[in-house]
Amino acid sequence: MKLIRFWLNNARYIALPQSVMPAILAVCMAVNSSDFSVLPALLAVVGVIFGHLGINLLDDYFDYNVKDSSFRDQLTHQGFRARIAKCDYLKSGETTVRNLFIASTIFCIIALGCGFFIFLFRGMTIIYLAFVTALLGYSYSGGPLKFSYRGMGELLIGIMFGPLLMTGVYYASCGTFSWPVLFVSVPVGLLVANIVYTHAIMDYEPDVLVGKMTFAVLLGKKKYMLYTTFMILFLSFGSIAVGVISGYLSLYYLLVFLTFPMAVSLFYLVKEYIRDPQRAFSPRFWMGPMSDWELYKTVGVEWFMIRWLLARNLLSFFCLIIMIVNLVTIIMNNE
Repeated sequence: MKLIRFWLNNARYIALPQSVMPAILAVCMAVNSSDFSVLPALLAVVGVIFGHLGINLLDDYFDYNVKDSSFRDQLTHQGFRARIAKCDYLKSGETTVRNLFIASTIFCIIALGCGFFIFLFRGMTIIYLAFVTALLGYSYSGGPLKFSYRGMGELLIGIMFGPLLMTGVYYASCGTFSWPVLFVSVPVGLLVANIVYTHAIMDYEPDVLVGKMTFAVLLGKKKYMLYTTFMILFLSFGSIAVGVISGYLSLYYLLVFLTFPMAVSLFYLVKEYIRDPQRAFSPRFWMGPMSDWELYKTVGVEWFMIRWLLARNLLSFFCLIIMIVNLVTIIMNNE
């Protein structure tokens, strides 16, 4: 059990809402289908979880081999407010690179195993989707494409955790594709990518010195970073509005606009970080849960966590509202 906790921590299980929420949302949207099946739906969610954890560890493996991650620690000592050092469990000697590779492989094999059992229910389409997902997941930091080293990591994450993930889970659940799922998966993918992109904005200076090419580094100028944040948030809500106007989504989907204050707050906090990184902020009720706040202040990462948690909460509540809309609709239709 201790070994399992060790690797779950290393695989950054705290980031699982970025994949689990879209996966569960896809299942909720599939429940109303006459071909819905519980077992492949559950297998799809489990596969997403282990695939996400495996890709996170694989990213550490490639990053550690490409450039010694201790360089980020040096930046912190120089005064840059870099995020917690990556791969610290390797540098501390708690495990080896070989064990890291084995752990990531095990997680990925479990994910692919789930895909195989879903194949028995749904046929070759699942194999195609699993292959594309595995290839993109590997290519996030693995050669020859190495998207995260070319400033395209955030875009890849948005595609994988949005349209590709939700379409795959929906198909696994009921064996068909859906236009409403596509309209929802686009903003979900944007909001997942926004979590990573918000992180990249706050790590811009150390990433430049480390030589890590995030999308923020690719943009270069901070005003362009802010414009991109605005576009991500605007398009997320705009996609739902277009889906409603075009008739693919019911009017109730506009309830996601209840999360709009969170989006406005996030945009403001990102803008203020770019203008004055030293300015302190405290959580507000409309930002969603931010537990352990006093601990974050004690260790000096509250400046990071308020923005990262807000971006995560925005995604979570956005998905949760659509889940509730779908479940209530199902109940009303069955009455």
